[in-house]
Amino acid sequence: MTDKDCPIQLAIAARRPPEAQLSPFPQDDLVETPAPRPSLAPFGVLTGDEQTRRDTETHRTYRASLRAGSDDTEYVELHARSAFSFLRGSSLPEDLAHAAAAKGHGVFGLADVGGLYGIPRFHAIARRQGVRPLVGAEIDVEGGGRVALLCENRGGYKNLCRLLTLGHAKGGKEACSVTPAQLADFRQDLVALSAGTPQQLVVLAAHLGTERLFAEVRRHLDPRQERENRRRIDAARARGVRVVAGSGVRHAAPGGKPLFDALTCIRLKTTLDEAGRRLSRNAERHVRPPREIAAQFRDLPEAVRLTREIAERCAYTLDDLGYELPEPQFLHAESLDGELWHRTMDGARRRYGGPGSPRWSRASAQLERELALIARLGLAGYFLIVHDIVLFCGRENVLVQGRGSAANSAVCYALGITAVDPVKMNLLFERFLSEERTDSTGHKAWPDIDLDLPSGDQREKVIQHVYQRYGAAGAAMTANVITYRARSASREIGKVLGLPQEELDRLSKLLPQFEFTTDYDSLQHRAREAGLAVGDRRVGLYLQLCQQIAGLPRHLGQHSGGMVIARGRLDEIVPLEPASMPGRVVVQWDKDDCADLGIIKIDLLGLGMMAVLEQAIPLVRAHEGVQLDLAQLPADDPGVYRLLKAADTIGVFQVESRAQMATLPRMRPDHFYDIVVEVAIIRPGPIVGQMVNPYLERRAGRQEPSVPHPSLWPVLQRTLGVPLFQEQLMRIAMTAASFTGGEADELRRAMGSKRSVERMKHIEERLRAGMTANGISPKAQDEIVQSITSFALYGFPESHAA
Repeated sequence: MTDKDCPIQLAIAARRPPEAQLSPFPQDDLVETPAPRPSLAPFGVLTGDEQTRRDTETHRTYRASLRAGSDDTEYVELHARSAFSFLRGSSLPEDLAHAAAAKGHGVFGLADVGGLYGIPRFHAIARRQGVRPLVGAEIDVEGGGRVALLCENRGGYKNLCRLLTLGHAKGGKEACSVTPAQLADFRQDLVALSAGTPQQLVVLAAHLGTERLFAEVRRHLDPRQERENRRRIDAARARGVRVVAGSGVRHAAPGGKPLFDALTCIRLKTTLDEAGRRLSRNAERHVRPPREIAAQFRDLPEAVRLTREIAERCAYTLDDLGYELPEPQFLHAESLDGELWHRTMDGARRRYGGPGSPRWSRASAQLERELALIARLGLAGYFLIVHDIVLFCGRENVLVQGRGSAANSAVCYALGITAVDPVKMNLLFERFLSEERTDSTGHKAWPDIDLDLPSGDQREKVIQHVYQRYGAAGAAMTANVITYRARSASREIGKVLGLPQEELDRLSKLLPQFEFTTDYDSLQHRAREAGLAVGDRRVGLYLQLCQQIAGLPRHLGQHSGGMVIARGRLDEIVPLEPASMPGRVVVQWDKDDCADLGIIKIDLLGLGMMAVLEQAIPLVRAHEGVQLDLAQLPADDPGVYRLLKAADTIGVFQVESRAQMATLPRMRPDHFYDIVVEVAIIRPGPIVGQMVNPYLERRAGRQEPSVPHPSLWPVLQRTLGVPLFQEQLMRIAMTAASFTGGEADELRRAMGSKRSVERMKHIEERLRAGMTANGISPKAQDEIVQSITSFALYGFPESHAA
């Protein structure tokens, strides 16, 4: 595909300035104003007509080689960029991994600019596709240009993380730059690839040496590019630096070029009409078969062979991440499991009354079952660390309340982490933890415990305690990947294409604010409503690009409360960046990436209602003489239910929204579990799945409860046959298809993740096979699968609602 065939070039050709049409020289990283050419005299570089003839001959050679084909399949793609290079790549890491496998790559590298943002996702999918991933990143070096660094082993990975952390500490969130001296300090076990100028090679060679530095040449069917390649080759040979082949991958398929050009324009704050030579000439920067790229370098066979040699050197994978859990404090025993058992049983006697109490027998059996599983999985240290934070809150009079799936655990209840009794509520422990619970790579997955804290200074006190307890280098906030959504995509792409601002403003107001994407027909309809001429070729391109950019990473943010902690230096496990809040740093991975790689995360969330409760409890004690315990509040106060039935709930957490207030008089709650259902039913899942009205009709006696298969009645009886909770999803799979608790949790996580469509297809096949084995008819199977898929993505955990 040439620039003449590119849709963007066709769309803007009539309006492109003549000088832009005549200056198509490609650049690796495009800038507003091309830098002045360096002096090449010290390297004996050819100039003038002789250089032009040499360029032309070389270009003819590799074009002829490409046409003839090649038997040399040694080429390895050492470093591609993904969309996590933030406007310097246009494909997700997952798409690059799939493309690499489809094109026959046995080894494939990812090296995004300034970070390892996309590495966990790429690593997981590449391994699943049978492709060995290479781990690396690109970093700017003062005087040395941009360098791709690949990890040979864990030592190299640690050094790369330290370099990236140093680079962002200096350059902030927007840049990652190190000095040559810093690069030299952390060069061990790293391979460096440079496509820079001769002068930049001199700087790099002086600080890296020639054993680990390689000069990279790329060929994108442009004879002018050969002049730069020849200068680089001559300069490299003069310094004893070996030359390696590369292809500068920026998108997975040729069709990714229009979006890549649009992202380039967003980064440069220009339009496609004005970008001119700052856009790449053709679509050659996609993933191509190794044989095809090797053919382009038929005249440089050593450069191709070196790609394989480098790939063999760079054997590091994320399987050797080296993460270790911090050591908790010991109060009662010498082992982690013994310490947890003592603390749990001490708390259980306070919660359940001890042996002889009516509740003790059932509760102690559940506790022993949970503790045995925790010991087998080696997770005692995690529970102790969370408990240490809860103990700190108690000493400092900070109100703390665990929530989320942790409320399914009797151990968490006994430790005082949560205030909901899962034994009494009959909550499913497997929603929180199971034998088979692993991440997407098959590693042990940590359970998820969220701690609600009063917003403001009290929460900050707890966060600072974590920093002090585990050290500034051992704790950081998790990242939040901010993606392009419908409105932001519409504005950015519209600017790039030069569409009238008033039309874009109208369209933006018609688009959903939080959806990740909008289907083409809906987008086209809304564009027509906004006054755009949808039949215009430029508008058609605009609609396509809006769809393609939606969901791509836009920038990195800070998670609202997630913290990760590690034994030793966290910046040797994952690179760190400064957060927008002074004194805070974030890791380069989001909570899902951290969970997939077995990195412990604790959510310390600030809630305004917790601050209100914290102030109210001492007021009640002072004026009423009553010491309140949130875990022991009566659940049957008639006055509370009268207020709820009247929707007198302004200022009442969880039931104060307009939708909740409209539903409460119809629900007419009179038991605690009715409140649990009320909280869960006004959620996107039940609403989108059209489950609200059926439940209310059945509750009012106007509709008979029903289930897809009689075996599911015990699972759905409490909600009158309507699935509302994630725990019910799991129990449906365990009952209808004989899934284990771990398999059911895998189903929940696969359906709840926007990155797991392929995995969900595989799990659905297993689900149907299990239902067939249990004698469930195809019609009932369809109904069960539909009921699961309609609410799984946004389904509310029963423990959250409780």
